[in-house]
Amino acid sequence: MEKTIITQIDVIKLNLPYKEPFVISLGVIESATNVVIKIHTNSGLTGIGECAPFVTIVGETQETVFSYAKQLAKMLKGKDPFALEERLYEIDRAVAGNPTMKSAFDMALYDLLAKKANMPLYQLLGGLNNREVYTDMTISIGPPEKVARDAVAFQKAGFPAIKVKLGTNTQDDVARIKAIREAVGNDYPIRIDANQGWDTITAINTLKALEKYNIEHCEQPVAHWNDVEMAKVRANSPIPIMADESVFDHHDAFRLASMGACDFFNIKFSKSGGIFKALKINAIAESAGIKCQVGCMSESRYALTALMHFVLASQNVVHFDMDSSLMLDADPVTGGIQYQGSGKWTLENDLPGIGADFDPDFLKSMESVTI
Repeated sequence: MEKTIITQIDVIKLNLPYKEPFVISLGVIESATNVVIKIHTNSGLTGIGECAPFVTIVGETQETVFSYAKQLAKMLKGKDPFALEERLYEIDRAVAGNPTMKSAFDMALYDLLAKKANMPLYQLLGGLNNREVYTDMTISIGPPEKVARDAVAFQKAGFPAIKVKLGTNTQDDVARIKAIREAVGNDYPIRIDANQGWDTITAINTLKALEKYNIEHCEQPVAHWNDVEMAKVRANSPIPIMADESVFDHHDAFRLASMGACDFFNIKFSKSGGIFKALKINAIAESAGIKCQVGCMSESRYALTALMHFVLASQNVVHFDMDSSLMLDADPVTGGIQYQGSGKWTLENDLPGIGADFDPDFLKSMESVTI
């Protein structure tokens, strides 16, 4: 039997406008500027991956991903795609950092391996398609009256929880949450995300001021590098703390767990470099008694489908922030997870691999290169 090798790789820009600009403490996002990787083999199998670079968090852009991906594609040609660990370590060594770009290759290689095994990816990872997965919905930074209107709309739409972007100053951030709580009532779950926007004193003061509003958890209150201060915030906060930008990979997870710096980890493929390291982060979290959330950047429904497979094989993941594709003004994805309303995602097919693809006509309209 002929050995399977990688014969060519397509690198494709994927531009998807947002329905409305999305504002966080790190900047404004008006469109998803993603990259799709397609790995072709001589056996006829194709693996697909997608990544969503966000420059103020990962230091990557669509242009850097597009450029470096061509280098990785040249390196991978002619090699065995099913030697997954060897390929991923090779990718890791070839380029420092750049976890978002690496996550697209990781996703495509896992898609290929699961297709080779003739299994849906969750099954290859040891999971079952038996979990009910409901995403929260995110509200970007805005005036109190605007965020309160958004909160009511999402509550009426059936989302089980909302996540509110904060990270400006105590007075304005508290005003936002006060307006939302008054609008949605006392029992509707609210989560908050400061995206590194506070210093230590502001974080502690704001979290104490927000205690009475029944907040589930706060993501990344201080700068990503400031683990010592995040541990201090956690020790003084009445609200549980979730590490997001502080936890890129398993090394970060081990350090944060050792320091007692947080109550939760937020796992995103665009930070972890993909599924391989996301599994390691979750394993460290579980060992340390830390629960996880899965999150997203600006991914389409394709990458969210890959994330769903990870969730179905990771019982320690208990919060789901999988709303990015719901904010986009286009959906070029075929197959994959389906949105049922009220925040619910379902994976209804058991196709091998990730079980989704992109509309080829849509991709033809995008800039691409084949290596």
